[in-house]
Amino acid sequence: MGGAGGVGEGRGRGGGGRRWRAVMAAGDGDVKLGTLGSGSESSSDGSSESPGGAGAAAEGGGWAAAVLALLTGGGEMLLNVALVALVLLGAYRLWVRWGRRGLGSGAGAGEESPAASLPRMKKRDFSLEQLRQYDGSRTPRILLAVNGKVFDVTKGSKFYGPAGPYGIFAGRDASRGLATFCLDKDALRDEYDDLSDLNAVQMESVREWEMQFKEKYDYVGRLLKPGEEPSEYTDEEDTKDHNKQD
Repeated sequence: MGGAGGVGEGRGRGGGGRRWRAVMAAGDGDVKLGTLGSGSESSSDGSSESPGGAGAAAEGGGWAAAVLALLTGGGEMLLNVALVALVLLGAYRLWVRWGRRGLGSGAGAGEESPAASLPRMKKRDFSLEQLRQYDGSRTPRILLAVNGKVFDVTKGSKFYGPAGPYGIFAGRDASRGLATFCLDKDALRDEYDDLSDLNAVQMESVREWEMQFKEKYDYVGRLLKPGEEPSEYTDEEDTKDHNKQD
């Protein structure tokens, strides 16, 4: 019996999982019952039972005991499986319930977000000083510039707002930071940045970022160079540009 237990234990270690340990436990029970139900057991009066006659009855009793024990062991396994299934079912129901609530609150939050409550910004040009007013802390509207173009990124406030991962770019020219993958103050310039020291690869990256922002956010005007005069945009031009973006 000890040898049988050893085999079961070896399987448990080799499998390394709970399934093998369950099989090991069930296997040990089967081995013990098989030994008790063998046709070579001695009777209480000392006589040895043969495979026939009373021996067959003993063997039948041994098999019955083996089946009973198997059902008992199997019942424990089924009970464990049932408990696991109940736990998983409860977790799924909780996930569905709270997931739906989360989606509902998310939709509600989106309806009340600054981007939803603000009207579309009319097209105009910005100096660096004017751009810095739209950093999300002084006004709900958030703007940033990429490659000389200014974009309204208010609807992405979770990224570009004061607490967002890219909040450092709010109200600033983000071109250098995006080109060099730098998210600290070294990527910002207090004076107009002509990007003349960037290499060809970095400038290509800036242009790619510009295209991505155009696809996702409203283009609201140009970032003015020092001494450059802002353009006057008509309502027709403004509407035309917005329709292109839509």
